[in-house]
Amino acid sequence: MDGVDYQHLSTLLWREQELLDLLLFKAEEKQYLILSGKTRWLQRIAHEIEVVLDQLRTLEVERAAATEIVAQHLGIGTNPSLRQVAEVAPAPWNDLYAKHHEALLVLVTELRSLSDANRELIEGGLSAIGDALLQVRTPSAGTYGATGRHSDGTSRAVTLDGAL
Repeated sequence: MDGVDYQHLSTLLWREQELLDLLLFKAEEKQYLILSGKTRWLQRIAHEIEVVLDQLRTLEVERAAATEIVAQHLGIGTNPSLRQVAEVAPAPWNDLYAKHHEALLVLVTELRSLSDANRELIEGGLSAIGDALLQVRTPSAGTYGATGRHSDGTSRAVTLDGAL
């Protein structure tokens, strides 16, 4: 080894994959809750997703720092992509980083797709609720016109007590 901790970067990439996989699981749970109508748990799953996202943000900072150290050693400049690092890293790290890159792309693509689907389900549900509320009309007592009929033109049978 030549003084650069390639393993540390790889470990961080594995951890990132695990967190993205957990986020994907949480998004699928959310979709199940939406589809099954069990909306009482949506607040909880939203909190759990936010916890995972916070962990990802923290990890991203650490990974960026580790990537920067490896990139400086490899002479590829600042703020390189993982693909750029994989292209110039020595074996076996080049292959391992390329596989990390590929796995991360797959996870992110799946997350975007599921996130979009969940958003559409929620928006569709809200739209359906709005439509249902617009269709519900509260019957009014109405008013009577000069002819003694309802102002909407309807009439109803009335029984009068003959003893009056």
